[in-house]
Order: sequence, then C-alpha cells, then structure tokens
Amino acid sequence: MAETTASPTPDAQQDDPRPPAAPPTLLQVLRETATTPRGLTEAEAQARLARHGENTLPPGPDTTWPGRVARGLRDPFTAVLLCLGLVSAAVLAWGTAAVILLLVALSCVLRATGEHRADRSTAALRELVATTVTVQRRADEDAPPVSREIPVGELVPGDIVRLGPGDLIPADVRLLRARGLTVHQSALTGESAPVPKHADDPPPPYRSAGVLEQPQYCFQGSSVASGSATAVVTATGARTRFAAAHAHGPDRRQPGAFDRSVHGVSWILIRFMLLTPPLVLMANAALRDRGLEILPFAVAVAVGLTPEMLPVLVTTCLARGAARLARAHGVIVRRLPALHDLGAVDVLCLDKTGTLTQDRPVVHRALGPDGRDDPAVLHWAAVNAWWTLHLADLPAPDPLDEALLDAAFREADEPDELVAHDGVAALPFDPLRRIATAVVRTPGRLGTHTLVVKGDVEAVLERCALPDADRARLHDLAAHRAGDGLRVLAVATAERPARIRAHTPADERGLTFRGLVTLRDALAPTAAAALRDLTDRGVTVKVLTGDHPATAARACRDLGLPVTADAVVSAGHVDTLTDAELAELAGRTTVFARCTPEHKARITRVLRTAHTVGFLGDGVNDLPALRAADVGIAPRDAADVVREGADVVLAGKDLTAIAHGIAAGREAGANIATYLRVTLSSNLGNVIAMLSAGLLLPFLPMLPAQVLVQNLCFDAAQLAFAYDRPHPRLLARPTLLDPRDLLRFLTGFGVLNAVADLATFGALALALHGPGTGDDQAEFHSGWFTENLLTQALVMLLLRTGRHAAERRAPSPVTWAAAALVAVGLVLPPSPLGPPLGLTSLPGLYYALLTAVLAVYAACLAAVGSRHERRGRPGEGKP
Repeated sequence: MAETTASPTPDAQQDDPRPPAAPPTLLQVLRETATTPRGLTEAEAQARLARHGENTLPPGPDTTWPGRVARGLRDPFTAVLLCLGLVSAAVLAWGTAAVILLLVALSCVLRATGEHRADRSTAALRELVATTVTVQRRADEDAPPVSREIPVGELVPGDIVRLGPGDLIPADVRLLRARGLTVHQSALTGESAPVPKHADDPPPPYRSAGVLEQPQYCFQGSSVASGSATAVVTATGARTRFAAAHAHGPDRRQPGAFDRSVHGVSWILIRFMLLTPPLVLMANAALRDRGLEILPFAVAVAVGLTPEMLPVLVTTCLARGAARLARAHGVIVRRLPALHDLGAVDVLCLDKTGTLTQDRPVVHRALGPDGRDDPAVLHWAAVNAWWTLHLADLPAPDPLDEALLDAAFREADEPDELVAHDGVAALPFDPLRRIATAVVRTPGRLGTHTLVVKGDVEAVLERCALPDADRARLHDLAAHRAGDGLRVLAVATAERPARIRAHTPADERGLTFRGLVTLRDALAPTAAAALRDLTDRGVTVKVLTGDHPATAARACRDLGLPVTADAVVSAGHVDTLTDAELAELAGRTTVFARCTPEHKARITRVLRTAHTVGFLGDGVNDLPALRAADVGIAPRDAADVVREGADVVLAGKDLTAIAHGIAAGREAGANIATYLRVTLSSNLGNVIAMLSAGLLLPFLPMLPAQVLVQNLCFDAAQLAFAYDRPHPRLLARPTLLDPRDLLRFLTGFGVLNAVADLATFGALALALHGPGTGDDQAEFHSGWFTENLLTQALVMLLLRTGRHAAERRAPSPVTWAAAALVAVGLVLPPSPLGPPLGLTSLPGLYYALLTAVLAVYAACLAAVGSRHERRGRPGEGKP
C-alpha cells in the first residue's frame, strides 16, 4: 500500500493539555468480548444471540397513510382551518366550508407524502448491510474451529469473522490480522478514497482522533476494497456506529425555521380568531340586543381574519423556487419548507474535504536540506512513486504518489527523465515502517543500485546518517512546515552494490537525506468565489472537519476565509464546555478540527439556538448533524441513505449551488412574508372597523355574503405574490419570519387601515346624509365594500416593496392583480351581480370623498412604510 499522509509531529490536540487516552489493545478487546482467536462455541453463540438480539438495524416506524394524514392535523394552522371549516358548515356557509376543508386536506396530504419519503430513506439503510458472513466457530470447547457461512443476523459480539475483497463489513469489528487491507468508508465518512487498515496496536504517543480514524477498527456500512483480514466482532445490531447514526430517524427531525415561524404566526391568528367571535356576540348582545342571529356575521369576521390562501401561496412560492433550482442549477429540494429554511440560513456548517478542497493533494514546494527550493528532491520523490506503483503491485495509486508524479511530469524538462531509471525492486509503504522504498538502476552506472526512500519525516530521519544537530534542525524545519497546515514527506537515497538477492527493510539504513516535499489540499475551483458570495449574502461559514487544525486553517486562508489563531479549535476542547460556553465559543470560531460525528451534531444544535443553520455533509457520520440542522444538504454522490435523508440535494459538492439555493429561498421567503404582512394587516384593520361599525350602526356593517366575496377577491389577487420578483436588495441578508415583529407590524398597519375605514364611514355619512333607511343600508354596504377593495389594492402596492417600487420599470403580477381588485371594487356594486349580494350603485359625491380619503391614506401608508423600511423589513426578523 502506498503511503498515507505523513507529518513530522503527532496530530495531538494543540489546545488541550490533557494527553489522549490510549485505545484498547487487542488483548483488552478479546477480554472485553470474552472470546479467543479460535472463536466462540456454538452454544455460547446461541446464548449471546438470545442476550444481544439479532444483528439487524432497528425497525423503522410502522405508519399507515391514514395515520400520517391524521398527524398533519397537529399543525396549529391546519387545525384552526379545520375548526373554521366545520363552524362555517354549521352556519350553512357551504362555499366557505368547502374551500377551507379542501385546503386542510391538501395540507395533510402534502405532509403525509413527505413522511412517506422519509420512511423510504430508513429502508435504504438495509442495502448497505451484508446478508451473510464467514464466521469461525467451534462445536465445543475442545473442537477445532471451523469456518462456515451464516446469516448476518446471527452474528454476535465475540464472533471471529473473515473478510475478503468486496465483502461488506457485517458489524463493528476489531482486526486480529490483516494483509494489505483497505476499506471503503464513504458511507460513513464521505471520503471517496479507500482507507488502509492494520491490526497492530498503535504505539505511543497516542493520536487523539475519532474512532472512525483508528486503523484497527472496521465498521458496519463499509466494505473491503482490497486485501483480507480476520477480525473479532465488538458490536452488533443497534449498538453499531452505523445504527447509532440513525437512532433519531427522519421522522423525529426537529421542526425547522419555517415550521417554527409558521407555528408562531398560527398561534397569533388562533388568539385573534378565538377572541373575535365572542367579542362580536357579547358587544351586539349588550349594546344592540342582538342574539344568535349575529353568529354567521361573527364567523364571517373570524374567517375574514384568516389568510385562507396561505397553504396554497406557500406551496406555490416554494414549488416555483424549487422547480427553477432543479432546472437551472441541478439542486433538488426534497422537502419544500426546506427552501424557505435555506433562504433563512445565516450559518452554514460544512466539512473541508470535497467542499473547500478537492479530495486530492497537490505539491506545494520541494525543499533541500538547507530549506531552499530544490527540484531534485521532487525528482527523486517521483522516481520512488513511479517504481513503487509499478513494482509493488498496488491495487490503486496513492493520492500522494499521483500528486508527486503530476508535479514532476509538469516541471520536468524532458518527460522521459522519470522513466530513465530501471526499476529493480520495491518495498511498499506499511503503517509500521511509515516509509516506501524503490530500488532503481541508473543507465550507465553498472554495478550500483540506488535506494530511493520517502515517507514520514521522523521515520526517514532516523534512518539517515546525520549528526544529531542536523537531525534536530531538519526535524524543526519539517515541523514548521507542518504547523503551517502542509503535509510533509521526507526523501532520502543511498547507493548500494548491485545484487541478486531480495532487498529488505534492513537495507534502509545509512541514507543520505535529500530534502522535503510539502503538499497541500487542492482547492475546489469555485470555492473562493462561492465563499465571497455567501459572505456578501450575510452567511457565516463554519468548518467542522476531522482534519488537523493547521491543515484546515491553511485551506481556509488559501480560499480567503478569515481565520485567526483563536478562530481554530480542536473539537476535543468542546467536551469540556457547557452548551452556553460552547455557544459563546462557536460565535467566534471558524474551524472546529478533529470533529467526531457527535461533535458535529452538538455544535450544530448549539448554533441553532441563536441562528438558522444549514449543514452540508455526505457521509453516514454526518447524519446526526444533518438532522440537527434547520436544513440538511447533501451532494448527489453522497451515501444513499444520506441523500435520502437530506432536505436539499446538490448536483455536486459545490458551494456555488448552495448560494443559488439561498437566493431562491430568500425570494420565496420574501414573497411569503410580504403576503402575510399585507393580508394580516389589512384583515385586522377590517375586523377592527367591523367591530366598531357593528356597535355604531343599527344594522350589520356588512352582510356575511359580502364579507366572504370580498375575502375571495382579495385572496385571489394576492396569489400574484407567488409570482413576484422581490428587489435584489431585499435578498442581501437572511429572511426569516419573526412572529413578534410581524405582530407589531400588523398591529400598527391594521390600526392605520381601521382609521381609513372609519374615515370612510364619515364620507358615507356626508354622501348619504346619514344612514337610516333600507336603501341607505345597501349604499353603506356598497360604499364600504368598494373602499375595502381599493385600500387593499393600495396595501398590496405600497407594502410590497416600499421605497424600491419606483425602481421597477415593467408592471409586476402584483400590479396587475391590484388593478383587477380596483376594477372589481368599482364595477361590481352597480353591475347586475350587485343586487343579489345586497350591493347597489353609489352617488358621485361619495367617489369624490373616497378619493380624498384614499389619497390621505396612501400618503400615511407610504410614510409609515418608509419608516419601517429604514428600520429593516418588518416581519422578517434576523434568525
């Protein structure tokens, strides 16, 4: 196996003085599992199977479609719509009841469909788990061990299993013996390259790293890429790390930012709607001596306060944004509310590898013993890589070797220089020696072989013939480079007499030190521009990675992400902090290094208490953090179960696509917020005016049928908000519905709208010389009906974009919808459709007075709107 990353210093945590605990030795593991390398007896295996249970993943929830639909009624807004629909049916308002109940059914079906997709993702786990396994067992204590194939469900802790190329790892295991073993862990970690594994106990100093990085262990959900091994089972069933990652399945995901916001708005509406009908009934009974005949009017007032079209408009806004993302950028939104959450994101957590950097290294510099650039060092390193690859029969080239060869061929004057040597033998890299050696013969130098050695700096230096002072100096030089976030390889050579017998590790002595090769992670081509775009949009990026702190910080600095010394923390320090302390630390930290899946999930949860958090991950180990975030994001080539469990799926692991998704989410969120501001403030004003008029007038200020027709016209016009394009300035920062800000906004504008309505009452009194007759009732109803539609049209136009409205050139869909609303308000009362609704034509004086009222109202609306605009968009609180 070619060498892996080499570093001259241990990767211990730099900010935690406590020494990392030693991992259990092989002997300790055998004692803990009460087994031996000969395997369990059949009787003991059966006893353990009864005690531990079958080695299967925990079953998912058994939920039927009716159950999923019924759970949809737990949503507050859906529940209140259902109640209003039933009350409307009780008072024989069949049209209103039918529309509201249809919206309730649509909402429940959409929710049930989303839950069904989540259940499918749990079922996808089983495709990553083996079905049979070769196990070594004995008939009794004195019998010899026999290898046989058993169903994977019968595997128990303490079993000895055998693994070969292509095998799926059936449980969590600790290696007993391994030969050339490499394992694909992409389903767990997201890393595409196979990981080398070995059975040897790690020598001190111990490396503080996650369990997934310990080479003595293999985990359920991964597979053997090459080599073979014998291992002891340490955990099965629900106790494996693979199953633990799914302990909180998709059906248990916490509500996202959108769900929390809608719930908050719903409870505001519930309070208003529960309060309004009793107020109407009690006030009319006390002051006007009206009984239950006022009930239909009270219900109509409550319905008038409800934004009935909210589910339709929300679905339309989000669906249109999701469709544009899929069509233009290959971004798939699997859960529609996640698009709004994506627009509200102000903190984005992600891993470094594959996102900020490509999953491969590149050569940075080649340094001679004096620390200066020396191309010859790169040449010898590439010779080693070339002949090790060709003579050691490796299953695949190591990424470091590929980087060395690419750089050497690119910089060589003649491409044939690298292959001018004749390969003689190769000693491939192994984890104990930490070096790889190629033996070559240079043409024209008969009788001499050259040993070319490269690998870990410390391992190479101890094999070189150097004075102690020079060895210490070179070690410090390598440590300085590694501390700057670079991977460091040492290169040495030695001349040996040509011979026929095989070369051995004993020949790797008395070497001549040639120099160092430093490598860095290849940066993702679009990462720097995408990070700038995210920063401009008010999104803070947090890097949660398993890499060494210096390596992660180096990549961030190379991409222009500001990273100071105190903005990089090893995740081991997180374990010593309370949630409050971690929240304060996370606010100023850019990079959390050496993160385990548990660290990522906890950091994400803590950040979520003060921010709207997105998490980008692609391995099963990222699932806890994906579910802890407001919106989970995965690339299309992620592990199947991760992709199925994510809210948003990208065409590739590209931050640019996330930036496009954030823009689409903010556009949809801005339109939804505008709809709520407009409809709720206007509706509240009308309700206040209706309550006031009901107490001042000897008749109902508006008939129930007129209230419902008015609401129908207004709701239909406001569907245009789903097709509006907000001004780019409104998309420059995260948008999130804040129920408290929205309540303050609709209260202020609702009172302003009620004042306009009361002023209209005065205009009607002047125009009609005081209401009192039956005809005056029809004229009063008609005048207020017209005024309501015209004021609502003004609200749509003036509260839509505020001071940015004048910057638009072409009329938007909202402009056309407002114009249609004005036309209905002016034409419907005198038309043949007016009398059936209790409407009639109005005198010309009323229209003149109404024009004056509307002019003053528009001026006040524009002034107050501009004031709110300067303070920030109302109803769109910062996450």
